[in-house]
Amino acid sequence: MRIAATLELPDKPGQLLAALTPLSTLGGNIISIVHHRDQRTSRGKIPVQVVFEIDEHNHRLLIDALGKNGIDIARIDENPLIERESVILIGHIIHTDIKDTIDRIDRTGFAEVTDISIAMPEIEEESSAYMIIEAAGKPELAAAVDILKDIADQKDLLVIEPVRN
Repeated sequence: MRIAATLELPDKPGQLLAALTPLSTLGGNIISIVHHRDQRTSRGKIPVQVVFEIDEHNHRLLIDALGKNGIDIARIDENPLIERESVILIGHIIHTDIKDTIDRIDRTGFAEVTDISIAMPEIEEESSAYMIIEAAGKPELAAAVDILKDIADQKDLLVIEPVRN
């Protein structure tokens, strides 16, 4: 499962290591770290945003280990969407209601569009969109892409998927 957490660390050497060691020990994989060294929380600590993946069975163990290391968790958001695919849409994306396209994928409950970037050369010309879809697993991701293909057929859009080995 993917987790985004905001940790509050004392402004002392070694605190980031104290926060990341339990994650490593429990088999977690760090996606990103943003260390706000120039900011302070209301408790005078430094906020650090960490996004990581960890087996859901080790999630609670990690929270307990952080607490034992004196690391405060200000916020934690669990996101079980761990599979990701990028696709490109080409066609009259805006005119065929891109919000509807996104909503139909998001409503599945197992997948969602997490990023989209649209290029529109001219009002009446076709546009292109780079879209990232995330899902709970590989079968769910494949189902979400199939849904997108069905939507694209209905709206006369072209879907370009990455080449797989």
